Amino acid sequence: MQQNQRMRGSWGMHVKILLRKSENDITKETFFFRKIQRKGKTQMKIAMIGHKDFPSRSGGVEVVVYELSTRLAARGHEVTVYNRGRQKGHNVYQERNVRVKRIFTFKKQILNAMVYSFLATFDTIFHDFDVIHYHAIGPSVPLFLAKLFGKHTVCTVHGLNWRSDKWGGFASFYLRLGEKVAARFADEVIVLSEEEKQYFLQKYNRDSILIHNAVERITPVPCNVIREKYGLEKDSYILYVGRISPEKGPQDLLEAYQKLRLQERLVLAGPILETEFGKEMTKRIDADPRVIRTGLVQGQELAELFSNCRLFVLPSHTEGLSLALLEAMSCGGRCLVSDIPANTVITQQYGAEFEAENSDSLAAALSKELTTPKDEELLKQEMEYVKENFDYDAVIEWHEDVYKCALNRKNEKRWEQNC
Repeated sequence: MQQNQRMRGSWGMHVKILLRKSENDITKETFFFRKIQRKGKTQMKIAMIGHKDFPSRSGGVEVVVYELSTRLAARGHEVTVYNRGRQKGHNVYQERNVRVKRIFTFKKQILNAMVYSFLATFDTIFHDFDVIHYHAIGPSVPLFLAKLFGKHTVCTVHGLNWRSDKWGGFASFYLRLGEKVAARFADEVIVLSEEEKQYFLQKYNRDSILIHNAVERITPVPCNVIREKYGLEKDSYILYVGRISPEKGPQDLLEAYQKLRLQERLVLAGPILETEFGKEMTKRIDADPRVIRTGLVQGQELAELFSNCRLFVLPSHTEGLSLALLEAMSCGGRCLVSDIPANTVITQQYGAEFEAENSDSLAAALSKELTTPKDEELLKQEMEYVKENFDYDAVIEWHEDVYKCALNRKNEKRWEQNC
């Protein structure tokens, strides 16, 4: 299957997705840009808005912003990231050649992203950034202000968050508003999946650019830290990595796990938010001695967890493109994912799937996976597949080209319909 999408603009760029299949070869997805003509500045001043903290691994957006910013800075660009914070002092500092500016915001979740993104946008307006890069649709609401002041903007859609049960009422409305603002006013919109690409085309008649997340591949390592800390051995546990929040589906995994009498332990690795959902999950987890909650993990401990799990499970209800899934696949982990397109388009023949938001389906899939021997040859192919198709060097070059495309676009109304 071959799909071509033209980026609009005076100099143009093609994004191609090539899927090649054969009986004796693994499926490959290769994403690349063919530059028709290169114009614009070699070195740019870029602002990043939308993440919570920097540096941080608290979520996928934070990882993407960290990797993108530090790698762009290493290539000579001037990058400023806008952090959320309530602390006084240390409002501006440097981290790996990236300028970090802390913007005051409120603790209350409904106001946190809103106040921060507006204040960060106002700050960028009065500085000479070439491009302002918004991450996620919620923080993109004030993007229209940047456009009113003649700024060039890019928005990366890290999932259609309003679909999540986590958000309702005003929060859902605000997320949809951010989506509409990005579709209408952003010079370029980046999406992480073909599903999102088609969504923007059909709903807003808006072309977008498909750039999958890249991953810092994990080299398999033996159990050391996790043996000492949690008593874990290779293949002795099922692993979940991510926020303990409803849209990620850890409640489905816990329910499915507790329906079965498994010898493998369940490890839930990720931060638990101070919400009613988080408090309830903490009670349920702590009541089962077979379940381990680690909190936020990174570095050697995270690498060991990925390298030695019997099965990695991603039970998301909605997703952009899971970095945790790519990390698990990069070190040859067997993966079981919910059957939403954002997951299955990545795992392809290398993983198994179950019906999203269905704990019975998940329980059946867990039982099957844990009684089926691993296919070591297939897992080697999986590692090669990730290596070939989710490389950071290529992704950074593609972002540079998107920024140059935005710089060469005139300040004009993108289109009139469906806004």
